[in-house]
Amino acid sequence: MGQKVNPIGIRLGITRDWVSKWYAGKKQFPAHVHTDFRVRAFLRKRLAEASVSRIHLERAAKKVNITIQTARPGIVIGKKGEDIEKLRQETAKLLGMAVTDVRLNIAEIRKPELDRSWSPTASRSRSKSA
Repeated sequence: MGQKVNPIGIRLGITRDWVSKWYAGKKQFPAHVHTDFRVRAFLRKRLAEASVSRIHLERAAKKVNITIQTARPGIVIGKKGEDIEKLRQETAKLLGMAVTDVRLNIAEIRKPELDRSWSPTASRSRSKSA
């Protein structure tokens, strides 16, 4: 019996990048990890029909950059950017930060069927119910 190694942990920094990039001391570290988890859960729930593949968080000096990789960026942004502004305000409230310190970037996945993190189950269930 060999040693069991997490496949994500073995690839970090080599072929796969971290999903959160920030540094914190001992006292702030657990709070940042918990907040990152809550933000990801909130965004996945809120953007369930947008086919979100990945959510990257970067913290730098009291500012947060969140990159959402999605196959359907039009659903995330909304008409004239209204939905993205609402999402930005709700995310800032969840993080306990000012709206000006939270930045949301939307990245489109050109070929979602080739993306390993994308799941077509959300689009299938939507098409069956329609």
